Amino acid sequence: MSFDYDLFVIGGGSGGVRAARLAAETGARVGLAEEYRMGGTCVIRGCVPKKLMVFASGFSGAMDDARAYGWDVTAGGFDWPRFRAKLEAELSRLEGIYRSNLQKAGVELFDARATLADPHTVRLADGTEKTAKHILVATGGRPFVPEFPGAEHVITSNEIFKLDALPGKILIVGGGYIACEFACILNGLGVEVTQYYRGAQILRGFDEEARGHIAGAMCDNGIDLRLGTNVQRIEKTEAGLWVTSTDGHDAVYDAVLYATGRVPNTEGLGLAELGVPLNGNGAVLVDDYSQTTIPSIYAVGDVTDRINLTPVAIREGAAFVETVFKGNPTKPDHELVPGAVFTQPEFGTVGLSEEAAREQGPIEVYAASFRPMQTGFAGREDRVLMKLVVCAETRRVLGCHIVADGAGEMIQLAGIAIKMGATKEDFDRTVAVHPTMAEELVTMKAPVRTG
Repeated sequence: MSFDYDLFVIGGGSGGVRAARLAAETGARVGLAEEYRMGGTCVIRGCVPKKLMVFASGFSGAMDDARAYGWDVTAGGFDWPRFRAKLEAELSRLEGIYRSNLQKAGVELFDARATLADPHTVRLADGTEKTAKHILVATGGRPFVPEFPGAEHVITSNEIFKLDALPGKILIVGGGYIACEFACILNGLGVEVTQYYRGAQILRGFDEEARGHIAGAMCDNGIDLRLGTNVQRIEKTEAGLWVTSTDGHDAVYDAVLYATGRVPNTEGLGLAELGVPLNGNGAVLVDDYSQTTIPSIYAVGDVTDRINLTPVAIREGAAFVETVFKGNPTKPDHELVPGAVFTQPEFGTVGLSEEAAREQGPIEVYAASFRPMQTGFAGREDRVLMKLVVCAETRRVLGCHIVADGAGEMIQLAGIAIKMGATKEDFDRTVAVHPTMAEELVTMKAPVRTG
């Protein structure tokens, strides 16, 4: 059978773009459809604009520190419209690079929504149908907002970058990394921030000691963090959004941001109609090679709900091309993936939490909490946390957790050593770089806990 394409990719985010470009570079005929903007969540309404907002929000504290270091610094107010205009220009620049790289590789682009018509056919929004030997679903995910009275009044991470003006007072609902990051960002930009989380502690699934450390720092920085609390209803009034909460702390806010999780973008794609299995939240079920039960249909990235990180989606897209177009069956490696949460302070983590490691066998925990030199000199009371979780039998470092400014940069390098199977003695043999925060990772000699 003759097909229009060797590969048709639905979705122009990180995973889909990488797969399309690499496949085209093998000589394959590749088409790609994206219904919104090229670059996907990460580039357009996720990692990239969020990190730029993190940078912007850090200058308020940096100017206070500058004064403590002897600089005569006078700060005006934060100009959100000016920042937003520059942000949008940067995102457009990056989108243009994505488009250019795809076109240079020979990928044919369609700015349209695409759905599956049959195992080898996609249907574009205008009704045009394209056939392909292989179809790759890489449609990512979207924010989830539960149903409750007044839910229509909330915004999500999709809208936060496009506000005409920053709110004076905002309620953020959620306890995951997106909620915590935006709480810190907006607090740093001068917004009065309240955060509700229905659970007992933020950042569920991460190391408990690190979670508590970050929660304490957020409160110290002025965020009104309310645990065990949820929204009952929201009413729009002349004064703003009246929020009735489960803890009786009813108040009016200028905006309410919901960051209560994300769900895969599979609704209306035609997957279920073709018999492609989906799990309970709509994620595409795939095997170790990202293949569905229909041999011609594959899926990568957040739409599969495996590890929802941009670099993982990119690795999955590359492994797909190795498997399908280069005859080299390759499983994407989901073990020991480093990650960072861009709260203030940052949280870098790789490997097992103390709690998860203890379930697997005897461990030793090495940890240190201290005031860093830079901010300590400036009179701030913030503290750094450095933590290694070590297998008592093999001496391998099972997990590393860092809460500190620049933790994302540090954990990338620590992740290399841990991925290679470094032991605690390997860390100990490494000479410290002094004076740095990271030197504590190689100078902790005695465990603080065993078990």
